[in-house]
Amino acid sequence: MDHAAATLVDLVPTPESVMDILQKTGAYRRGHFVYPNGKHASHYFQMPLAFRYYDNARILSVGLSRMFRMEKAIASQLPKVSVISPSPGGIMVAFGVREALSAEQIYWAEMENGKRQFRQYMADSDVHPVIIVDDILRSGRAIEETFTLCKEIGAEVVGCGVIAKFEDAPNDFHGIPVKSLLSFDVNFYETEEEWKSSRSASEKAEEEKVRF
Repeated sequence: MDHAAATLVDLVPTPESVMDILQKTGAYRRGHFVYPNGKHASHYFQMPLAFRYYDNARILSVGLSRMFRMEKAIASQLPKVSVISPSPGGIMVAFGVREALSAEQIYWAEMENGKRQFRQYMADSDVHPVIIVDDILRSGRAIEETFTLCKEIGAEVVGCGVIAKFEDAPNDFHGIPVKSLLSFDVNFYETEEEWKSSRSASEKAEEEKVRF
């Protein structure tokens, strides 16, 4: 590893410091959470709570951008790169990474009638090689669908990254490895009884349904 690459590594925040930011801002919570798919868990991430503070947003997005800069295949194409978020929820990350990389373009996908898609006429745009970024990677569905959208408009995906990644989430998409600042082991349980019997369950925690 050359000196420049070593410097970039040193400037990437540690998983411990990332978790510290998420805990202090309430972006990471412990309790009893019921996800939209009906599964139960003791942990929940809500990244916008961390990104509402500029200093935290900068630390996280700049840290992720440095991981991309260490890839020669990406660094050599800057600034003619597009940063794309799979949904409006990842726009804050996308803007932060775009600014840190001085990338020329930024786009995001939206859900309409249950289908993820880009805004009308985007296919007619001159979209640069793409870096897909999001705040958190759970099942991988959103990023996978965004890969498909990029392929449909003829845009090449050269990078993929998130702030936090569940350990059982995909490690790559179509051969593109996922970069993340934090990897977290979240256990999901099919029923409330299964959750209550887990080591992470707390008798004092009240059930809370979450939308994302």
